[in-house]
Amino acid sequence: MMNNQRIVVNRIKVTLVEKQKTSRWLAEQMGKSENTISRWCSNKKQPSIQQFQQIATFLGVDIQTLIMLK
Repeated sequence: MMNNQRIVVNRIKVTLVEKQKTSRWLAEQMGKSENTISRWCSNKKQPSIQQFQQIATFLGVDIQTLIMLK
């Protein structure tokens, strides 16, 4: 049997670079630790959908810009 599950990979790190923002800046905006943002940027952990929406708002992008399915 084949596994049809999709893997969610975020593009937070790439989008931060494109918008010339730092993970420290995002941590301050969201009230999160830099370690949390680092785990999100490295795809070790994923933010919740609500957190994705907040990130999209802070960066001025559509939430779909931040999420990629593999």
